[in-house]
Amino acid sequence: MNGEPMAKPLRIDFVSDVSCPWCAVGLASLQNAMARVPDVDVDLHFQPFELNPNMPTEGQNSMAHIAAKYNIGFDEVARNREHIRERGAELGFVFNTDQESRVYNTFDAHRLLHWAETVGAEQQLALKMSLLNAYFTENEDVSDRETLLRIASESGLDPATAAEILDSDRYATDVRTSQAYFRDHGITSVPAIIFDNQHLISGGQPPDVFERALRELGEVGAND
Repeated sequence: MNGEPMAKPLRIDFVSDVSCPWCAVGLASLQNAMARVPDVDVDLHFQPFELNPNMPTEGQNSMAHIAAKYNIGFDEVARNREHIRERGAELGFVFNTDQESRVYNTFDAHRLLHWAETVGAEQQLALKMSLLNAYFTENEDVSDRETLLRIASESGLDPATAAEILDSDRYATDVRTSQAYFRDHGITSVPAIIFDNQHLISGGQPPDVFERALRELGEVGAND
């Protein structure tokens, strides 16, 4: 030991939804940047944001949903989707969404993510990545109980506890409170990546943007 104080971890709150393609791009980009700056200790937390809180159980065709939500044609939806697919490919994330893909309610997924955070950062990250992969790569229904139980188990979480959570309203208030907090603090779209509780980066930015923030803010933390 050289007697120098250890730098405190750089807290990052990644506000996002499981059904948000730019959130998948943003997370892959952030992870890419983190790999470039391994000396910055990151304390990563995933925070809930429902893009479609009133989505019914059966979901909705994703192309029809996006076209109606943003008042655009199917051709534009397809072009935007192809752009997202290319961005994902650059970062190693695979989008397999097609004309039959559906948008699902993600509230239960957020409840499991909240629980996973209480278990550990590693487990929450694994669950988040598994949910994004299930939704965008495998075209799975992430509102389905059995699908969520399988994903939780594959992410290293206890399936019995996951079942108890899904069969109750546990963490429902916590998720709603967290969502209200971030909305009340100006978050209206995702991904919203908040560094050290005060520096915001919005959208699926390229890795260079996140790398610059990690270097600048990580250095600040080391000097505190």
